[in-house]
Amino acid sequence: MSIQGSCGAEPAPERFSGKVLAAGATTGVCALVAVTVWGVHAADPAAGPPVLDLLAGLLGCALLPVLMRRPVPGALMLTVLAALSPAATPPATLGALLVAQRRPFPVAVAVAAAGVAAHAAQGLWRPSGGISFAWWLLLIAVGYGALVGWGALTRVRRALIDSLRERALRAEAEQGRRVAEARMAERTRIAREMHDVLAHRLSLLATYAGALEYRPDAPPEQLSRAAGVVRESVHQALDELRDVIGLLRDEEGDAQRPQPVLTDLPRLLDEARDAGEPVRLRNEVADPSALPPSAGRTAYRVVQEGLTNARKHAAGLPVQVVVAGGPGDRLDIDIRNPLPEDGAAGPSVPGTGTGLVGLTERVRLAGGSLDHHATGGEFRLHAWLPWPA
Repeated sequence: MSIQGSCGAEPAPERFSGKVLAAGATTGVCALVAVTVWGVHAADPAAGPPVLDLLAGLLGCALLPVLMRRPVPGALMLTVLAALSPAATPPATLGALLVAQRRPFPVAVAVAAAGVAAHAAQGLWRPSGGISFAWWLLLIAVGYGALVGWGALTRVRRALIDSLRERALRAEAEQGRRVAEARMAERTRIAREMHDVLAHRLSLLATYAGALEYRPDAPPEQLSRAAGVVRESVHQALDELRDVIGLLRDEEGDAQRPQPVLTDLPRLLDEARDAGEPVRLRNEVADPSALPPSAGRTAYRVVQEGLTNARKHAAGLPVQVVVAGGPGDRLDIDIRNPLPEDGAAGPSVPGTGTGLVGLTERVRLAGGSLDHHATGGEFRLHAWLPWPA
């Protein structure tokens, strides 16, 4: 386990653990210094007064805070003391270990070499009884090598743990960002689809209300039927609006999304005809159910938006819808209606033009293309979508 002081923005438990380890290491080293001084002079009474060893031991303990904060300078100062007295050997070896844990491997090897040289000098002028100088130097070199290896292994392990922790945090943040983006994309897609539905429903409602306003002399049964359709359309529009509001308010909510496809075109055209919009359909698709659901929904929205625009800006004028294509080719949708002359058409419904902008984006995301323009006295909306085989 590494001995590391508190620093930077480490979490509180790690800072507390570092302080405990530093205090324990300091206490243990000071105890080893005392045992070393006692052992040296107890084994050899002729060694003289232990003043030098006591001073070296006390200075070594005093340098331990410096060693904790600045390992290389502290280890080198303790190495110089170790050349003078064996009492400085415990803090000097601790310094070699800390340098190996906190600094690059070449720096640790250099400090360890300095420690071996210092102990070699110590062994020359204060030889240890009972062991030759060569064995003494070999044991010192092996000890420093073990300390450097242990410290380097601890440093690599700590770096690996930090890297894994950082990678996990980065992956978690990336996953959170992806989830947020996916949720926002889904909410945008649903809101766009609900916008198409509401625009269609409200344009029908405006058409029926306009009929009631401009034809007050219609037979009572027609007025009653139109009023019933208005009431039903209002309820449906409120339900769909409630879904949109719920979607925008609830971060985790999921609105009840309509999922119409190309096979639902007859129902859509029947609603338009019931509202008094003359619509002609030429369907040249042999099997509409073979179209992939995503492309089918997009095709349905294209036709719905085309009818809504015709109802808004050319009310009462005929609309021609042509749908053609097949698997392995593409699906073509062509919607045309004549441009109204002044006073020739019924009441129009104001629009912002954002429906066609959103529709163009929807078709492009589906891999197709959409074009709309007015020419030759008519408005044309043309789109194509890929139809895989």
